[in-house]
Amino acid sequence: MPIFISILEYTLLAYFIYVGIYTFMFGFASIFYKNPKYPQLNKQSRFAVLIPAYKEDGIILSVAKDALKQNYPADNYDVVVIADSLQQTTLEKLHSLPIKCIEVSFEKSTKVKALNTALQQIGDSYDFAVILDADNLMEADFLAKMEVLHLNSAKKAIQGQRASKNDHSTLSFLDGLSENINNNIYGKGSVTLSMSASLKGSGMSFEYDLLKSHLRDMSSIGGFDRELELRLVRQGFKVFYAHNAVVKDEKVEKSEVFENQRKRWISSQYFYLNKFFWTGIAALFKGQFTLFNSTVFRNIQLPRLINIGLINILTIASFFLSRYVSVSHFEFWLVCVLLIDVGVLLAISRTYYNLRLLSSIVSLPFIFLKMFLLLFRLKGANKKFIHTPHGSSSKK
Repeated sequence: MPIFISILEYTLLAYFIYVGIYTFMFGFASIFYKNPKYPQLNKQSRFAVLIPAYKEDGIILSVAKDALKQNYPADNYDVVVIADSLQQTTLEKLHSLPIKCIEVSFEKSTKVKALNTALQQIGDSYDFAVILDADNLMEADFLAKMEVLHLNSAKKAIQGQRASKNDHSTLSFLDGLSENINNNIYGKGSVTLSMSASLKGSGMSFEYDLLKSHLRDMSSIGGFDRELELRLVRQGFKVFYAHNAVVKDEKVEKSEVFENQRKRWISSQYFYLNKFFWTGIAALFKGQFTLFNSTVFRNIQLPRLINIGLINILTIASFFLSRYVSVSHFEFWLVCVLLIDVGVLLAISRTYYNLRLLSSIVSLPFIFLKMFLLLFRLKGANKKFIHTPHGSSSKK
């Protein structure tokens, strides 16, 4: 076998063995996650519910009204809509609601700028801050559950469960499935293995002063949640994942929106991998595995669907090559594909195992191709704000 082919195969095998072990380990660990049980409190903590809204005239009114329906004392939380580039009629209606509407305008809008402006204006009379997207709908007990976790277990940063509120199309169903797998691998699995859960940009709750102190030092354009998580972990705080605190999140329905969203996510992943890579490597040698996991071990992977597509293609190719030429180690490829595929299957909640899942699988090769091609179109994606438009606000 030519030496360069051997080197290529062993390099690919090493990568996919790592991905397989990681996926299986965290997927398997997610099975053993348990929602923490603490006694209910008197609900005296004050929350600021921050909702950045950039050009979201179509849904922000209904989302703001829904946020006022918490089973939590109305005097103990404020809904704060950060209105960026909204129409005048929308602003007038927001100002008529019992909320705080903060109008902002930037030459180049980012979520960090919007949040920092709001935090400067609303003052420091809050204990905790929740960050939502402009399409998010909190379940009625979201704030109450966050208070219990913050106070009983001294959790300073908590990621709630983001669940799909729409699955009308095949694309939105698969987007919700992807979110579900992320919840289980990067949420349940991480917490079970005593790692920091990943932040997702919304459905998050923080100790107010801690959030404010970190955000004011940030200037993220895309993926602010990644930088915030890495800053927290580097300071010694682990993000907790609360599966029973649910926020309904709109899933993408259109292919072009899906592409822009994934492009933004992939770009920010590798931007912060590059930014914190050596910090993570140094943490590994210091025995700080949680920091290494958050900076390098998790982020160095390709997107999951690309990993699944590539490992299955390469394993099939290896099978045929091993039958005709001695240039492949099929048994190792088989181990890789089993680890990754079984790990993903373990991370899919039982509610998704239905005929809808089977019928949607036929779309995966097409989506895989779109995702794979995005890897070659990332240049500059993290240097500009890429907005994901929303259109659904009803609870499902």
